[in-house]
Amino acid sequence: MNISFSNPGIGIATPGDVVALNALLNSAYRGESSKKGWTTEEHLIAGEVRTDEVNLRQVMEIDGSIIIKYTNDEQQIIGCVNLQRHGNKIYLGMLSVSPHLQGMGIGKYLLKAAEEYAQQLQCSTIYMSVISVRTELINWYGCHGYHDTGERKPFAEDGLTGRHLQPLEFMLMEKAIDV
Repeated sequence: MNISFSNPGIGIATPGDVVALNALLNSAYRGESSKKGWTTEEHLIAGEVRTDEVNLRQVMEIDGSIIIKYTNDEQQIIGCVNLQRHGNKIYLGMLSVSPHLQGMGIGKYLLKAAEEYAQQLQCSTIYMSVISVRTELINWYGCHGYHDTGERKPFAEDGLTGRHLQPLEFMLMEKAIDV
């Protein structure tokens, strides 16, 4: 199937993009650079690593998984999101925008691309896991049509993504998509 997106800056990432994706994801969620944006998890999770190149390659190899990238005019990756098809639903994860470019609409473009992808695959729902204490992020997704399903999942430390600075859990959010 040939997937297309309405925004010309959006395309599907390839294994050759892993180094840039890794740098983007870690800068958006962890460490000093993440403080330049509003998506930082530094106050919740210690460490500099959100993911690594091995994990990203594994995510790309999952059946039904793609990473959408948003590139600027210089072809630098400044945003990304992972989408995984699970039956009639799409799981959305790793939504990231370069910290110094957050608030400029890139995240909205990535959400729109996720919806276009779901429609092209005839999927009726996009769902995600959000750390339940991330109220600013939960509110942002709420403004884009996502709602709390009421389901919670434990967020266990995994040896890769950092030490939790407080007990954390995921809440599931979802949005119905017109197909």
